[in-house]
Amino acid sequence: MSTYLAKRLVYMVIILFAASLLIFCLYALTPGDFISGNIKLTPERKAELREIYGLNKPVLERYAVWMKNAFHGDLGFSLSQQKPVLTLFNQYIWNSFLLAVVSTFFTWLIAVIIGVIAAYKQYSWFDTLVMVAIFAAMSLPSFFIGLFLIKILAVDWKWLPPGGMLTTGSNATGLAYVKEVVHHMTLPVIVMTLLGVGSLTRYFRSNMIDVIKQDYIRTARAKGMKERKVLFTHALRNALLPAITLVGFELPALFGGSLIIEQIFNWPGIGQLYMQSFSLRDYPLLMGFTMLIAVLTVIGTLISDILYRVADPRVRL
Repeated sequence: MSTYLAKRLVYMVIILFAASLLIFCLYALTPGDFISGNIKLTPERKAELREIYGLNKPVLERYAVWMKNAFHGDLGFSLSQQKPVLTLFNQYIWNSFLLAVVSTFFTWLIAVIIGVIAAYKQYSWFDTLVMVAIFAAMSLPSFFIGLFLIKILAVDWKWLPPGGMLTTGSNATGLAYVKEVVHHMTLPVIVMTLLGVGSLTRYFRSNMIDVIKQDYIRTARAKGMKERKVLFTHALRNALLPAITLVGFELPALFGGSLIIEQIFNWPGIGQLYMQSFSLRDYPLLMGFTMLIAVLTVIGTLISDILYRVADPRVRL
């Protein structure tokens, strides 16, 4: 295990170095930036700012400076927000994390339960309805579902707020603050769950169909075990093994959030900040966010490989 982890860490460093160089060059060579796109600045002021921030230096030299600062915990300075990138991350990223954790929990819970039942009742009316709902959810764009639910639940029925994290002008604290946040995040969580549960349910359904046809499942039934125990103890445990590989992609999703959903519901998360920075061409912030996702992706992949080995000792790393 120690040898495997050492090799993987070396590979991760090489991959992240190559990714950082590629991403930095792509952003640096893209025509225009925040300074050149700001029509309020005079040519003299633009030249001064480019000199201050080192934007007039060669790309590789700028990359070397960025990499040196990154090793010291400095991912740059956001020109549009006028704050360090790490300060902005700490300010916005936990809002996205909260939204994604809750929606991921409900997505996996619903997908597992429905997927197991649909596989057990294959070709029944329940299975047919599930498959129709899955393909309907996967075919509809996220912005359409979000706007439709805002129209129904927020505008027409007035059950939930249409957006934001808190009510405008709210000074709630303690338990009242928690209730207000939960009330505002309910609608985006519903949309994110609906968008994610479709493909995951189909994944669990197909895995369960393969597993329940195995000999050890027939043996468990022949021993007189209850069907619920056979499905959720013996069959589900083995059906979850292929799904462990998906865990590696969940980690960057937790912090990356949903770019479109946060825009639709005006949720103050890192996704909305990323979209604003993209339109303003604030490349230091874009670079920091992209590298954060890259780091979380390689870490998540390593965690999924280790979890697969823990879940199935027969697998050799």
